[in-house]
This record gives sequence, structure tokens and C-alpha cells, in this order.
Amino acid sequence: MTHTYAGTTARLLGAGLRALLVLTLVCGVLYPPAVTGAAQALFPGRADGSEVTADGRTVGSELIGQRYDLPAPQGGEAPAPDLRWFQPRPSAGLATNSVNTRYDLLVSGASNLSGDNEELIGRVKAAKAAVVADNSVPGHRVRPQDVPPDAVTSSGSGLDPHISPAYAELQVRRVAARNHLDADRVAELVAHHTEGRALGFVGEPRVNVLRLNIALRGLTDAR
Repeated sequence: MTHTYAGTTARLLGAGLRALLVLTLVCGVLYPPAVTGAAQALFPGRADGSEVTADGRTVGSELIGQRYDLPAPQGGEAPAPDLRWFQPRPSAGLATNSVNTRYDLLVSGASNLSGDNEELIGRVKAAKAAVVADNSVPGHRVRPQDVPPDAVTSSGSGLDPHISPAYAELQVRRVAARNHLDADRVAELVAHHTEGRALGFVGEPRVNVLRLNIALRGLTDAR
């Protein structure tokens, strides 16, 4: 009886060990390079992080938003937006990592505040006032009711690289005035960089802020 029990245990241990070795070989040795190789062969841009290049250097990713600010002032004050450029939606997620300072990371996450939270309401009101003030130009004052929701609220991840066409169009006159460009030409840039719904029905039309600002840089350089 003891001999039979010992033999069964040995067989089970042997089978478990063989399974461990096979799964380690397949999942830990063969699978990662196979998937990496397939991704690089079929979708090299996406596999490398959807990097965006301009003037021969990487300037960001299509998937991660970034800010366009003036140099930070002394005293730890938050930098003001550089109004020569199209601005992304507000987001604490675009702040730099301040917890683990060994790594230069971006913070991703939502505020998780409810719609009737006083702090969130205060943020939205302040953001709307800033959008109205920043984008009003001589002869054209932005009306508060014309400010779209994404201009005053952040995305769930805090790293949304897109804005709505309405928010991009709202910024056209300010961008044109700051760069001494014709507003109709800047509006054409927005229209050209407006992406439709995926597959024609998924999601909403959107504008990638990084690609739009790269095109704007080309327009100002050619002026």
C-alpha cells in the first residue's frame, strides 16, 4: 500500500514538473518573442508606442496628451499656458510624478469627484472663465455657453491626447492672432486634422492636439 502511494505521488510530481517545464518554455521563452516579432512586423508604429516625430526627432505619442505651457515661474507657481498653441483639455493627469521621483513619469487617473462636488464645480467654473478670457480676441468675445464640456473637464485617464472639434474651433481665432496668421488658414488646419468616428459609428469626432500643433508649427515656419 505504501509502495503504491509513493509511486502515485512520484508520477504526479513528475507530471507536474514536466508541465511546469513545458509551460515555462512555451509561455516564458517562445511566446514573448513571437508576439513581439509579430507586432513589430504587422504594426511597428503601435508596437513602439505610436511615437510621433517632427524634424527628425520624437516629440511625443499619439496616445498620450501633453501640455503646452510657458516656462514655469519662480516660487513654485503653476506655469501658464502658452497661448500660441492649441491647448489640450484640463488634466491633473498631465502633471509630472512627484511621489517616486526616481522616475520621470506622468500621473494617470481621474479626480473621482461626483458631479455635485463643490471642488469639482469650482474647477469647472474657473476653467470656463479661463477659456473665455484666453480665447476672446478683439472683435470676437467667446460666450460662456459656447465653451464645450471637454474644455473644462478632464478625461478618465487624465492623458487624453484629443479634444473635440468644437474646442479646437473655439481656439482658432486666438491661435491665429497670437501667431499673426489668417484665421481661415488655421481653421483649415483644424478641419484637416479632425478625425471621424472609428468605423463610421464608434466614438466621437476628435482632433489630436499634438499633430495639430505640429502642423501649426509648419505653418508658422513657412510664414
